[in-house]
Amino acid sequence: MTPSRGSRTAVHPEGAATPAAPLSPGVRIGNLLQVSGQVPVDGNGNLVGDTVREQTAQAMRNVLAVLAAGGASERDVLMFRIYLTDVAHFTEMNEVYSEFLSEPKPARTTVYVGLPPGKLVEIDALAVLP
Repeated sequence: MTPSRGSRTAVHPEGAATPAAPLSPGVRIGNLLQVSGQVPVDGNGNLVGDTVREQTAQAMRNVLAVLAAGGASERDVLMFRIYLTDVAHFTEMNEVYSEFLSEPKPARTTVYVGLPPGKLVEIDALAVLP
């Protein structure tokens, strides 16, 4: 007999902008919650900030909102992935990102990519719930 893996449930935080791409802000299967890459937009879909500092803070707020809507918190995150458009932004992003974390820090990967115009950072997360 094959064990059931549970059903896939979309997670949409209240008041969040509707994604422009064909995706759910988060997806939960069983005790796993994957947060899609969150960009620095507000509930109306408007870009927040011109600096990587402002944009990292907004992207992290968006990640935390998806986690909360899925029944998780930052403490449940196993791994974050950060996507930056410029290597020169690493230190400033790291300073802001750290403000949102508790100990022990989750695992993380940072990669450099192209993002839509004006967007400097995107962040996703994988959480494991009890």
